[in-house]
Amino acid sequence: MTRPETLTDIQRAARFFYLPHHAFAGKVTGQTFGTATTGPAINLLRIEENLSAAWQRMPGTYVENLGWLECAERYDRPHTFHYMDPPYWQTAGYGVDFPFESYERMADFMRRCKGKVMVSINAHPDIRRVFEGFHFETVDIRYSTTNQRQGIDQSSALFVTKGC
Repeated sequence: MTRPETLTDIQRAARFFYLPHHAFAGKVTGQTFGTATTGPAINLLRIEENLSAAWQRMPGTYVENLGWLECAERYDRPHTFHYMDPPYWQTAGYGVDFPFESYERMADFMRRCKGKVMVSINAHPDIRRVFEGFHFETVDIRYSTTNQRQGIDQSSALFVTKGC
């Protein structure tokens, strides 16, 4: 409940790391908590160990505060693997402005980039059209973090690849 502006950069990073690992469905905003009788329980005594493990994976990692396209273009090399996970087209709930032109720019980037690319997106007909010419893999998915009284939402995820 501590206001973020009162925390140091390290404290904010630790809180950011903690929240998706301990919030229901990885949500870091809103009061969405749930219970389960299966799977590992939350162990607050291991947060230091988990942070240490994440820190050990960080050497050689660059953290940028750039738009997705500027970042992809900056690091595009023949040996680069770009993984892109944009908001699903015409799906409510993201709260992020990502107009259809952004998917068109993503497909354009894929056509001209030097590296390999994988995009995970929904299998909407508009998306299939914009990424036409690339390799598609469709996977049926079940969302189990929805309100259990409403049942489980089923959909298809689409993996669009170039050079993979």
